[in-house]
Amino acid sequence: MAKGTSSEMNIAIIHPDLGIGGAERLIVDAAVELASHGHNVHVFTAHHDRNRCFEETVAGTFPVTVYGSFLPRHIFYRLHALCAYLRCLFVAFCVLFMWPSFDVILADQVSVVIPILKLKRSTKVVFYCHFPDLLLAQHTTFVRRMYRKPIDYVEEITTGMADLVLVNSNFTKSTFANTFKQLDAKGIRPAVLYPAVNVDQFNEPTSFRLNFLSINRFERKKNIELAISAFSMLCSPNGLLKNQDTTDASLIVAGGFDKRLKESVEYLEELKNLAEREGVSNQIRFITSCTTAERNTLLSECLCVLYTPKDEHFGIVPIEAMAAYKPVIACNSGGPVESIKNGETGFLCDPTPQKFASAMASLINDPQGAERMGREARRHVVESFSTKTFGERLNRYLVDIHREKED
Repeated sequence: MAKGTSSEMNIAIIHPDLGIGGAERLIVDAAVELASHGHNVHVFTAHHDRNRCFEETVAGTFPVTVYGSFLPRHIFYRLHALCAYLRCLFVAFCVLFMWPSFDVILADQVSVVIPILKLKRSTKVVFYCHFPDLLLAQHTTFVRRMYRKPIDYVEEITTGMADLVLVNSNFTKSTFANTFKQLDAKGIRPAVLYPAVNVDQFNEPTSFRLNFLSINRFERKKNIELAISAFSMLCSPNGLLKNQDTTDASLIVAGGFDKRLKESVEYLEELKNLAEREGVSNQIRFITSCTTAERNTLLSECLCVLYTPKDEHFGIVPIEAMAAYKPVIACNSGGPVESIKNGETGFLCDPTPQKFASAMASLINDPQGAERMGREARRHVVESFSTKTFGERLNRYLVDIHREKED
């Protein structure tokens, strides 16, 4: 068989919490695409709420098995990382002792499961690193640093035990090398596998409204206040659209909301208070945890999408927006620099309200140009970020790593 071609394999996927988010979207796409290539795919997780998940996880395309949902996510809103490790370890042990051997196991986010999974020598383990967790955690106090020190050490050691490491962008690849210096010195080089989007779910919009859309989880690192401040500046009487009526302009802030997380609850309230202070609360609508169909409707009706995280390691929202024929205004750092063609499929801006508002105004003043950008954005995503392309590349990686075992 030629290198990289498909052969039926038994594949397990282990993910900590099968909720709604970019990491979860990638895992679901991976499961769907691998199943479409003829593999037997089984997803294991520590939490799966059938009322708050992607539709594919309950559609029957692949089975989802939950182990360890009784284990806590945190202890008095602390020790989140330790609890995540314990939950994932429980899942890994269940997969190890309760199921026959899998040819390949794809794990992501929590690398501590890798040495457990490799106890079965017949199994190859692939780890998808969305971003080094130690860079996402806070190390602000002595106690936090002492708490994180062993966790950070274990992350690097166990990540290096994978048979193959995949990352979501060249930005993450360079960060991986700079962060895990021991692994880099050993010659461990991750391969880049961009996340993808199902372009077939989006139809070309037939109308445009003077509406801006922000889609992100309600987490402070997503910097959603930038979208609110930029929108306020745009609509100000002394703003960039002095001679235009902006009373019909609106901003929709939509995204994943988890009432179990203290930060989600607090941050949503902070954003609502900011809208009040900026005087635009009557023009901003907050939508929590919308369905895929609702999200697609929001995308079809907006003028463009505002993507506000700084140094985002990839960002699935920009390619979803571009697949829906919408230009994207995003920060000029991290993954969006690789997914957005500045001036062609959107604008890459400094993360300030002034720069974002200026880009928003340019689209309002040139609606035909916005439509042209949207069509180019769609073409760009179909060519580089479709689920078909993603599935073919992932399948090639897994088939090749499995063949190494046979050889």
